[in-house]
Amino acid sequence: MRRIIPAILGSLLLGLSMLLAPLETWAYPFWAQQNYDNPREATGKIVCANCHLAKMTTQVEVPQSVGADSVFKAVVKIPYKNGTTEIGADGSKVPLQVGALVMLPDGFTLAPQDRWTDEIREEAQGVYYTKYSEEKENIILVGPLPGDQNKEIVFPILSPNPANNSEINFGKYSIHVGGNRGRGQVYPTGEKSNNTLFVATEPGTITSVEPADGGASVINIQTEGGKTTSETIPAGPNVIVNAGDKVDQGTPLTDDPNVGGFGQIDAEVVLQSPARVIGLLAFFAAVALAQILLVLKKKQVEKVQAAEGI
Repeated sequence: MRRIIPAILGSLLLGLSMLLAPLETWAYPFWAQQNYDNPREATGKIVCANCHLAKMTTQVEVPQSVGADSVFKAVVKIPYKNGTTEIGADGSKVPLQVGALVMLPDGFTLAPQDRWTDEIREEAQGVYYTKYSEEKENIILVGPLPGDQNKEIVFPILSPNPANNSEINFGKYSIHVGGNRGRGQVYPTGEKSNNTLFVATEPGTITSVEPADGGASVINIQTEGGKTTSETIPAGPNVIVNAGDKVDQGTPLTDDPNVGGFGQIDAEVVLQSPARVIGLLAFFAAVALAQILLVLKKKQVEKVQAAEGI
């Protein structure tokens, strides 16, 4: 009994730490998983953009066409300058991290590891893939990952086989990709993170800038009507105003510490039918044969004309 009680307490502490610790990675792709049934809105916007307000470029490379029941790579590129650091939830400088979300067409899934090639195994080393949900196995999440080593994230994809699924057809399909670097500016709860710009909510004169617990600051503003309002600045952003300064509504009180951003892009892949490929090759062969026969016939006519002295 004495051993069981510490074990239970340890489990409770571990559970609490898992609930409290995610502050470092709030608004990374898995937060979309917990707050949205579908990560892509009707407008086409991927919901990661609701928390990561800055925009940055994301690129993706996929094959033009793939065969049925085959493994191929979708390479998501998340470029940024090496050595870039951002502020963590506690206000300290931390390495920039990256994450990605890939929405595949219905029937396409993450390839099982026993079908990965040696090249894919090497490129995917250290990357942990998460399915969006049990119902949406075609949506894959990655991150957060150390950014310097993961500017290109390889997603091993398994294409479906229409012969085994009547709902899948050969043809062109769209792939939706989102790539993120850095922490978000808004938490899924709607609160601001410390990785954003803070502004005055009311006009007036700053009466004081006072330090608070955990490296935070409290800026007191006295309005023209004599009312005093307080703006709490968490640890991280640098306060750029002083006591005695006059501010308008919307005047920046801090610098903008964000160095990351989110970007999305669409791509297309063709699920190619072997019969279509064979038919296309047969068409090319027929055209080539027709051209050859036409040239031979022309030469024959020229010889006949020469023999007849025409």
